[in-house]
Amino acid sequence: MTESNINALNLSRERAASTASGYIMLLVLLLAIVAQVWGILQLGGDQGGEVSIATVIIAPLVLIFVACGFYMLQPNQAAAITLFGDYKGTDRTTGLRWVLPWMMRKKVSVRANNFISDKIKVNDLRGNPIEMAAQIVWRVVDTAQALFDVDDYKEFVRVQVEAAIRTIGARYPYDDFEHLEVTLRGHHDEVGAELRQELIARLSVAGITIDECGFTHLAYATEIAGAMLRRQQAQAVVAARKTLVEGAVGMVEMALELLSEKNVVELDDERRAAMVSNLMVVLCGERDTQPVVNTGTLYQ
Repeated sequence: MTESNINALNLSRERAASTASGYIMLLVLLLAIVAQVWGILQLGGDQGGEVSIATVIIAPLVLIFVACGFYMLQPNQAAAITLFGDYKGTDRTTGLRWVLPWMMRKKVSVRANNFISDKIKVNDLRGNPIEMAAQIVWRVVDTAQALFDVDDYKEFVRVQVEAAIRTIGARYPYDDFEHLEVTLRGHHDEVGAELRQELIARLSVAGITIDECGFTHLAYATEIAGAMLRRQQAQAVVAARKTLVEGAVGMVEMALELLSEKNVVELDDERRAAMVSNLMVVLCGERDTQPVVNTGTLYQ
């Protein structure tokens, strides 16, 4: 036997348990009570015989045997049945149920659970420290795996959520002003879908699936938040200036073309350069320009 076989986890799989309806067994319980009362009355009236004595002895045993096997299941609740530690199956039928008294029942909720992770610090693809937190909707789909393949499936979910957030956070940059990359801030749906797939793969060993997930907190860490804010502001100013200059150049070209086409004025190179300079100042300046009347020429 190899070392891998020795250390391998014995994977469990959920299967249906052999249980009975509790309502039928409740009828048996009532019959045992009636039989007990009848036997006592027969013995008290000096009319009892062997049948009455046997009834008084057997009826309490039947009563105890039947009463110890009852359990109830609510909607979206399951019970894992074990016999001396051996898994015998899972009962998902709601209502009053009954199983042999020596079989143990472990109830498991298969309802949707909402989990919001703590804020954790992660280094993104570019090494910038960021803070991330996620909201996860998970539920148990295989009760055998949840109970027998991990020690505490709820704690397992918490740890794996944190690990998955760190993995996804390190896979992408926080932001990209050139809009050439997938980023954490700009592609919530895409990154959230990848986080869900990462969690499903990590939690499959525990029989747990993820119905929904998304980020509830995403920001630069406090130690670099101020510097990154200034960087964002500077990049935004540069982007705005670039757009403004491109628009101004287009307007200057259009103005010169119209002046030449309509023969409004003949412009040599020096006058053309002066007009371009004045138009660029007017179009790109942050303050309102003041007109200046020039009665001379550029050559005096």
